[in-house]
Amino acid sequence: MLRSAASIDRRDLAALVGAAVCWGSGTVVSKAALAEIAPVTLLAIQLASSLAVLIGLMRWKGIPLRGDGPALLGRLGLLNPGAAYALGLLGLVSITASVSVLLWALEPIMIMFLAAIVLRERVTATLIVLSIAAVIGIALVIYDAASFGAETVGVILALAGVACCAAYTVITRRYIPGARETGQVVLAQQAYAFALALVLVLIAVVAGGSPLPAAVSAVALASAVASGVLYYAAAYWLYLGALRRVPASIAAGSFYLIPIVGVAAGSLVLGERLGPGQWLGAAIVLAAVLGILLRSSGVPAAIATAEAQRVEVRSGPA
Repeated sequence: MLRSAASIDRRDLAALVGAAVCWGSGTVVSKAALAEIAPVTLLAIQLASSLAVLIGLMRWKGIPLRGDGPALLGRLGLLNPGAAYALGLLGLVSITASVSVLLWALEPIMIMFLAAIVLRERVTATLIVLSIAAVIGIALVIYDAASFGAETVGVILALAGVACCAAYTVITRRYIPGARETGQVVLAQQAYAFALALVLVLIAVVAGGSPLPAAVSAVALASAVASGVLYYAAAYWLYLGALRRVPASIAAGSFYLIPIVGVAAGSLVLGERLGPGQWLGAAIVLAAVLGILLRSSGVPAAIATAEAQRVEVRSGPA
């Protein structure tokens, strides 16, 4: 039986917004953990925490841990969250949490163009205009002539991570409809990413580094675990669940909410402050993402209905 268009719209839009909230707040919590824990070690702790939660949740829901979907989907974990967030965390060492989440908000632009080229998704003039408005807002928030030069390396590393994530979304959108359970895809991807994180930790140790300082506070460990659950388990389950039915170029529009969440959380948790012009930029970003999601709210339902109808035609009458 087909679900109603309205129910699909509400569920997918809520999932995309929820994922953005998890990513924005998770970045801020990660910044707190980075004060005591090295980036690659933090990534390993985060992914281990996420895997533990995912396995527990899937067993509780009766979902098999291994699926029969395309093998490539699981291996994409090496790209994201593996390489992407290793680069992101390395960049986060030298930039503020607010700047980090705002740089990551450039990801939808990359996804939009990749989706148009690779997936042949139709990118409307309205989507382009709203995306440009969001980028202008982002530029207003991150521009700081006094400190930007000192953060250049961090910005470059973060942008490299953004590029990895953009490619990941487009490839995942192509293959995820062939997977039976979203949780199985998330678990497989993060298992690959965890293996990569362990290799990076080993390389750091061989190079003479220490995976953990002599003493790590309970707050830092709690931040590492909490950010892993937010950033990986919760965010990816929500996002990939919606990506089954939503075009990549539209789903990525929700990423523009990440800066709003990150800025607010950075202000509350880390005491970071933005000037009036930067808050104006944040308001522009918020208006742009609302326009993208509201004007596109009927698209996910239409795609889901069309895909379900194709399945019924292939299967024949029951």
